[in-house]
Amino acid sequence: MDSSTRRRRPPTSEPSSSSSYSKLDKPEKADDGGRDSGLNWKMAFVCLALLRYMSATSNIIHDCDEVFNYWEPLHYLLYGSGFQTWEYSNNTLSQFRVFYSVRLYLGLISAITETVLVVALSRKYGKRLASYALAMLCLSSGCFFASTSFLPSSFSMYSVSLSSALFLLEKPALAVSVAAVGVLLGWPFSILAVLPVTLYSLISATSRKQVFLTGIVTSLVILVLSIFTDCYYYGRWTSSIFNLLVYNVLGGGESHLYGTEGVLFYMRNGFNNFNVSFILAGLFLGILPIAKKKYAPDLLVVLSPLYIWLLFMSLQPHKEERFLYPIYPLICVAAAAVIESFPDVFRDKYAVDDSPIVKVAKFLRPVALGLILCASHARTFSILNGYSAPLQIYKHLEHHEEDGIGSVVCVGSEWHRYPSSFFVPSYVREVRWIDDGFRGLLPFPFNSTLGGTAAAPPYFNNKNKASEEQYLRDLDACTFLVELDLARPYPSRGRDLSTWEAVSALHYLDRELSPPFHRAFFIPNYWMQKNVFGLYKLQKRIPK
Repeated sequence: MDSSTRRRRPPTSEPSSSSSYSKLDKPEKADDGGRDSGLNWKMAFVCLALLRYMSATSNIIHDCDEVFNYWEPLHYLLYGSGFQTWEYSNNTLSQFRVFYSVRLYLGLISAITETVLVVALSRKYGKRLASYALAMLCLSSGCFFASTSFLPSSFSMYSVSLSSALFLLEKPALAVSVAAVGVLLGWPFSILAVLPVTLYSLISATSRKQVFLTGIVTSLVILVLSIFTDCYYYGRWTSSIFNLLVYNVLGGGESHLYGTEGVLFYMRNGFNNFNVSFILAGLFLGILPIAKKKYAPDLLVVLSPLYIWLLFMSLQPHKEERFLYPIYPLICVAAAAVIESFPDVFRDKYAVDDSPIVKVAKFLRPVALGLILCASHARTFSILNGYSAPLQIYKHLEHHEEDGIGSVVCVGSEWHRYPSSFFVPSYVREVRWIDDGFRGLLPFPFNSTLGGTAAAPPYFNNKNKASEEQYLRDLDACTFLVELDLARPYPSRGRDLSTWEAVSALHYLDRELSPPFHRAFFIPNYWMQKNVFGLYKLQKRIPK
């Protein structure tokens, strides 16, 4: 499609010979200086910051790795207690307010990086594309949840957003530098998400030497700092980056021990978190002839990791939702580009903007965006209402200090929903796991006497084999019990009212008995009455 068709030029006008397309190819409202200033960055930042604040204060914890690999070590460094896992071992405000303060900080970083991305899109391709991308970055369920997760994949998402934005703003040296930080300080596997931008910057930039030197210097500085930090906390010379690559890439470990999924796992997961926009992002490849003229080469380079990442991750046997986090902003941008291009699909044939079919295509843009945002809101509301009980239940511990110093909180099959030690008040002596049928390796408390982060229990292993030492066998030592009662035929401990007293109970969505559609999207009345079978209890032992 020739860009001249967008300007409604007289038939005698010569078509543009340019094969590229940018916001300069169509008329825009200009400021006093005669140049389009793009989308207002203040408005974009306020919108993103507001949604990230909501995420920080209401988001659930979606992955137990977030708790035991990141929140727990942070709690240990701040307060001297917490659980460690084999993966990260060597073989007074209320604490939960610190938890939310860290989340607010993560949300701020997310808002800043995404604001820069939106501004870059606006200056390069116009306000409409930037506005669509902004709307989906704000309200898509995937970005809402990932933006404040305390995970390397979320950090990589920030770096992908910022690196892509700097690339679009024609700052290749900074783009490569940010990409290096995201890979080495965040998640090494995210190199696939920044590789196209890095390679294109090194090949095509006029200042190739500066780009190369900036990337090398940044990488070396991060590597040195990482090695010295690992040495300080682990008590020996080691590299967490190298160890991760050895385990996952060079055959040093078996990630399939922690579960495997089929090749379509990420397709289903992507639709759950982005609904129709995930499908539209995939259709970006279908409008490639149009995209080449409108967005080549820069946006094509920026969006290419979306498809590289999906292909690579789908081929791995072990899959987790958080592994898609780095490309979440790219999904929003790709879907926004497809929606913005709806009329262009028909302009080649009808050539004028006032043809009925082009007008219909223009009308479909806000309709499609509105449906996407409504479905996203339903998904977000469903998750927050259906699965927020663990965070709320543990907060009730603050109201039972009368049980005395030295109380013990016992957790069974719900160990993976433990929201971190930030939610355990100081009067609780310890949190202990009880045997409830799980046969895998469980986290173990850090031991300051033995060396803290530099020490690990002898039974830690990378084969996910359980140890008898990880369980508390004497249930009489428990002061509190956290348990999920799924109303199954077999009894739970909490139903024994002669032994336990119900302290607090909240609804919890039962994924096994709830239809997938109602788990994915909130449906008032029907959802709450028919699909809530879960009951999460915090129970107190009655004194004999």
